[in-house]
Amino acid sequence: MRVKRPTSFDIAELAGVSQSTVSRALSGAGVVSEETRQKVAEAARQLNYKIDANARNLRLQSAKTIALLLYEDPLTSGSLINPFFLSMLSSTIKAAGRRGYDLVISFQDDRDDDYVGSHRADGIIFFGYGDYVRYVDRMARLEEARIPSVTWGPVGTGQPGHFIGSDNFAGAREGVAHLVGRGRKRIAFLGHHSEHTPELRDRYLGYEQALSDAGLPVIPGLQKCCDISEEAGHREIQALLDGGGGFDAVFAACDLIAIGAMKGLRERGLSIPGDVAVMGFDDIITATFTDPPLTTVRQNTEAAGELMVETLLDLIDGKSVSPRRIPTRLMVRGSCG
Repeated sequence: MRVKRPTSFDIAELAGVSQSTVSRALSGAGVVSEETRQKVAEAARQLNYKIDANARNLRLQSAKTIALLLYEDPLTSGSLINPFFLSMLSSTIKAAGRRGYDLVISFQDDRDDDYVGSHRADGIIFFGYGDYVRYVDRMARLEEARIPSVTWGPVGTGQPGHFIGSDNFAGAREGVAHLVGRGRKRIAFLGHHSEHTPELRDRYLGYEQALSDAGLPVIPGLQKCCDISEEAGHREIQALLDGGGGFDAVFAACDLIAIGAMKGLRERGLSIPGDVAVMGFDDIITATFTDPPLTTVRQNTEAAGELMVETLLDLIDGKSVSPRRIPTRLMVRGSCG
């Protein structure tokens, strides 16, 4: 014999209210007095009524889903995702799950994919990397369309949308100051530092400021534009060595570049840190497995995931939010002595 599943009609009959009142009380999508809400809840409990979460979300026009968008990065060789973002991805998934949200991850090209407009997601988290000039326009369009969205990237003034990011300037300044404190005076920089890469530009400015604080010059010829990859780091350190400028330390704008540079230095018979100290930025998982382990500036991915999800849900709820910079932490290991 099949047992009849209780319906909202059964609850309405037992509670002595209308079906529409039951729907509002169960979904939270309308105004219902606390007394009536309690009466409906008690009737539902007596009937062992289970709320269909999908149906409830549909009534509320809420998917209980966050879209996390990743875009092809022209600055990373082979269009691979920087391993740093894998750690960020993990923390964001956990933060969303703790708040009862699913995370839909999509690797995008330049075509628009309107998750929110189709109710596939309630809001968007965007891992901004690559060419800022390209993706900031997308942020402006999302803001104009009033689509809740948060971007991990550079935090500046006059930006469209809502940005959260690391304090790249302070992190780089602390890192280079550590190199100076270890007696290094001719410090090379590997990485882009233009308007297209404002996060890396802030790291370059932090590098410049640390040298200035120590009364050291920025030596011409010791700065190389470098894509975000081990291959690029390897290639550009070779170019620096061939240039004969002479340097006793390398500050790389990211760990991938630093790891490639370490390989290039070893191939030329140079010791690390004896001949050249090396420092990166990010603290990806492989940084502790290099030989010697890489000194680097850690970005707090756990705090980043929490803050991005929290900020996005505040936007979805119509609350006011502010851009945030997350402090970094210097991780001193063997590559700097």
